Amino acid sequence: MSTEAIRHITLGRILNETVSRYPDEDAVIYVDREFRLTWKEFGGLVDDLAKGLMALGIQRGEKLVLWATNLPYWVAFQFATAKIGAVLLPLNTSYKSAELEYALQQSEAENIFVMDRYYDTDYILTMYEKVPELRNSERGKLKSAKFPHLKRVGYLGAEKHRGMYSIPELTALGQSISEEDYTARQESLDPDDVVNMQYTSGTTGFPKGVMLTHKSIGNNGFWIGENQKFTHDDRLCLPVPLFHCFGCVLGVLAAVTHGTTMVIVEKFDPIMVMKSIEQERCTAVYGVPTMFIAILHHILFDKFDFSSLRTGIMAGSPCPVSVMREVMDKMYMKDITICYGLTESSPVMTQTRVDDSVERRTQTVGRAMPEVEVGVFDPETGEKCPNGTQGEICCRGYLLMKGYYKMPEATANAVDTEGWLHSGDLGVMDDEGYVSITGRLKDMIIRGGENIYPREIEEFLYTMEGVKDVQVAGVPSVKYGEELGAFVIVHKGADLTPEDVQDYCRGKIAWHKIPKYVAFVEEYPLTASGKIQKYKLREEASRLWPNA
Repeated sequence: MSTEAIRHITLGRILNETVSRYPDEDAVIYVDREFRLTWKEFGGLVDDLAKGLMALGIQRGEKLVLWATNLPYWVAFQFATAKIGAVLLPLNTSYKSAELEYALQQSEAENIFVMDRYYDTDYILTMYEKVPELRNSERGKLKSAKFPHLKRVGYLGAEKHRGMYSIPELTALGQSISEEDYTARQESLDPDDVVNMQYTSGTTGFPKGVMLTHKSIGNNGFWIGENQKFTHDDRLCLPVPLFHCFGCVLGVLAAVTHGTTMVIVEKFDPIMVMKSIEQERCTAVYGVPTMFIAILHHILFDKFDFSSLRTGIMAGSPCPVSVMREVMDKMYMKDITICYGLTESSPVMTQTRVDDSVERRTQTVGRAMPEVEVGVFDPETGEKCPNGTQGEICCRGYLLMKGYYKMPEATANAVDTEGWLHSGDLGVMDDEGYVSITGRLKDMIIRGGENIYPREIEEFLYTMEGVKDVQVAGVPSVKYGEELGAFVIVHKGADLTPEDVQDYCRGKIAWHKIPKYVAFVEEYPLTASGKIQKYKLREEASRLWPNA
């Protein structure tokens, strides 16, 4: 892909360029099932699926829900839908039936393709329970009372299920579509069309459908790859969920725009990630901090060879400095980067660069992406903050969402009249444009009139021997409004007490920042994409310490 700052191009054209440039090089690999496609083979699969979707009658602008883990068909569907102008709507794999119902109704989706099951949720059975008409419906002619927009249901495999199209049937139907009609459909598309609708994780309130365009995510993916110096010689291990922007934009689109091989892991498993890196000599790997911690502290870590690694991304939640340094030293990822952004910003607004200093890459989230404005604003006055002063991080540019689907009020609350997207995150910007995250507006703890930012306390406690991970949340207090509660995960064999944690703080940080309450836990509540659900920790704090 060209290094023009911003290109007016569809995802289908991006893929076509890469296929023509590197036809016989590896495109997609799954180590656990000996699955391997060259770019030419991958492009052919995409075209077969795209023609099949056209044969079903799917029109430009129709939405196609994809409810599945990182299966081999996932990435192919991402481009097949894009090539015919459909809108891919990836669904969180942790959703249950009520959440599926909400997403299908709110999105007015016309199509859905599902896998068989994930952990304790049977997706096929859930579909029959929610859409009982499906069992006796002729395929393609579904009439659902609960979901009047839903027309077609498909299964991501060869097995046949009543009322659903299988993949072999889909590709067979595609043979009826002529090359002329297929080309005409692609040429009718506009890069400013919505191509992806991401539902926010819904950690607070109802999930919102974020509408993203070819132009926004295609260009964002390209620059994410550029900032890691990706080429067609790189091999990226992708264990993060593809339904999240971390997977389908930071991962897939950064790779496809550079001809980088994607070594995909269906669902995160430390051993499979380590095996994939070693076997395929991966040069990059992505993950949220909890994933890297799980790898670094795995009992078999020393058995695997990580020497091929050089770069990657740690993102999704605040990245502890100590973990970053361990990844750089023990996993050879000297060029690892940090990305920061929101789904609403396609999603990356800032990123560190591989030639940034270690300090920049461990203590900031980088600087603005090309052709993107990033600013820090006073959340009370709306005025731009001087460098070095804390405020709300905002951005504007090509990367902004088109809006929340059918939620104009929420869209107006997120993007102001000047075109600035408000992140809800607090940070400071230095004189060279590097941004450091200091907290989140709703995560801020106010104790007796003192504003306390959990990130600061967490970073301090990471330096305590025996502490593997820590999260700080507010505990309701009659006297002070809020007190501090720390949820600590200790290293195996460590023997710590709440008093040890508090004693470690005394004399090192301000007294009002010392956690009054400490709980030792084995894990944190996470979203399916690996983000820590702070609101659940706050709920747990209220339960543990009700008389604070």
